[in-house]
This record gives sequence, structure tokens and C-alpha cells, in this order.
Amino acid sequence: MFNIEVKCPFCEVTGGLMSTHAHMAEAHLGLVITQHDPEADRMTYSIACPYCEHIASSQVKPRNRNPRFLQEYKAEIAMVAFDQILYHVLGEHPADVGIDPAVLGLDSDSDHGKDE
Repeated sequence: MFNIEVKCPFCEVTGGLMSTHAHMAEAHLGLVITQHDPEADRMTYSIACPYCEHIASSQVKPRNRNPRFLQEYKAEIAMVAFDQILYHVLGEHPADVGIDPAVLGLDSDSDHGKDE
């Protein structure tokens, strides 16, 4: 995407976008909540934005009915969850992670995302 420095939304570590994403998955794995609802036969993940009430969540679609799927693939699920929260943070809270909104083509005076 860009060759920019990004502060981790969950701590003070700073690095490139890819290294920050990898750091988040390694250091903050516990922030990704996975759930299995056996009655609905659904598995989901969610992660909360540290800057607002937004929660990135989605259904996990395993290829089989392994009851240990969420535990066995937690790291891979977390990579997707952190990807989603990074998109949100870069779009809605760039200054909070050390990014000038103008670098991303965002108008810092707009109400972008206020209704979400």
C-alpha cells in the first residue's frame, strides 16, 4: 500500500504497515475474540477498535466441522481480524496511529465514519 510508519493501535510499537500488522498478530492475539455457537452452527471472530465503539467481526467459515478449529487456527483468524481493524483505524483514526490524514487522501475536517 504505502511506505508509511504506523503506530500499533494497541501499544506504542511503531513500524511499517506490514510489520505493524505482524506485530499485532503476535503481541495482541488475545484481543481477538472467537466464538462458536453450536446451535446456530456458526463460528465468529470479533475485535474492538481501541478508539471508538466499532467492532470488526465476521463469520469464520471452516472447511470441516472440527470442534477445535477456532483454537487450532486462532493465529490465522487473528491475521484477518487485525487486517480488518487496521483498515478501520487507517480510515477513521489515522492521526491516532501517527498518520497524517492527507497522506491517505482523507479530509481531516470531514465527518467521515461518524455515523458508523
